[in-house]
Amino acid sequence: MGQVAVFESVKAMRAAVAGWHAAGEKVALVPTMGALHQGHIALVTEAQKHAKHVIVSIFVNPTQFAPHEDFKKYPRTFEGDRAQLEAVGADAIFFPPVEEMYPPGFATRILLLGPAAVGLDDRFRPTHFEGVATVCCKLFTQSRADLAVFGEKDYQQLKVVTRMAADLDLGIEIVPLATFREPDGLAMSSRNRYLSPEERALAPLLHRVMQALAARLRNRDDLFRAVGEAQSEIITAGFELDYLEARHAETLAPVTSLADGPIRILVAARLGATRLIDNIAV
Repeated sequence: MGQVAVFESVKAMRAAVAGWHAAGEKVALVPTMGALHQGHIALVTEAQKHAKHVIVSIFVNPTQFAPHEDFKKYPRTFEGDRAQLEAVGADAIFFPPVEEMYPPGFATRILLLGPAAVGLDDRFRPTHFEGVATVCCKLFTQSRADLAVFGEKDYQQLKVVTRMAADLDLGIEIVPLATFREPDGLAMSSRNRYLSPEERALAPLLHRVMQALAARLRNRDDLFRAVGEAQSEIITAGFELDYLEARHAETLAPVTSLADGPIRILVAARLGATRLIDNIAV
């Protein structure tokens, strides 16, 4: 594969995209914070199915981290990321400095309701989705891409971004991709590298509990009892549970039965200092 171009400015990225669009070629964006793994590479491969050219943004976005979270220690592995993207044939990396994204005087945020205000991750990270929506809106308009690919692992994020793009008429298609997992079921995440060997051995329990809960719900078991017992199993195993809930798959609103619509099981839990999230369909 050829060498991937690296753009550090919006101007340079837009010039390349303008040339591709002038040739009648579609452009896809894959937004990331770097520390790429096979799940990210799957997003790039999916983007290549939909567009002639793929730009991967690598930007550790400070506005989506709360003061107590891991912004400073978030893994930054640009050279390794670039090698992976060259191997898979990505066209370009957008790698802006913070000053390019948030210049002096920057004073705009996006007010979110809908799937961003349903008492899931927003309850524990109240400013997170505001930061995600703001940076994604900027990336979409900066790149002028035709579509953007997001993984389902960050399911609430996917719904927030999809809603925002539609509500603000941003003219970009949001393409979802199923969660990529390790052989033992653990959802791939850049934060998995923080797990100790003992924590890594325990982490796949989250997926197993969700699978068992989904099976119970498909068999018409009592929703509240099944969810409560699954929550207890996770806590007893040694996790610090933020939430395990069954929600409407599109709106993320609470549900009381399978009759309420398509259901998604979502979980967030901590092992030591590492926060893990996951979700599956019922």
